[in-house]
Amino acid sequence: MQFLVLGYDGKDEGAIDRRMAVREAHLALGDTMRSAGQMLYAAAMLTEEGVMCGSMIVLDVASRAAVDEWLAKEPYVTGKVWERIEVMPCKVGPSFQR
Repeated sequence: MQFLVLGYDGKDEGAIDRRMAVREAHLALGDTMRSAGQMLYAAAMLTEEGVMCGSMIVLDVASRAAVDEWLAKEPYVTGKVWERIEVMPCKVGPSFQR
């Protein structure tokens, strides 16, 4: 199943510092999932000023439970970067299939 994950960063003063502190671990986990075919796409969401304020990720995993397992170890969750997370099933269009 494919899932769209939207992670919204906190808006407090320390939010960007928390993001940058765990960014390398976040990217490393993403690389591992991408290599396994579980992460299809990802992008940082930006403010109008170009500051990172969240993440958009499309996963291809067995179930919603698999998404929850990933979230439990995702550095932006464990590092308290994302203050709000939305997860919804999705279907990548045929033009974007691997």
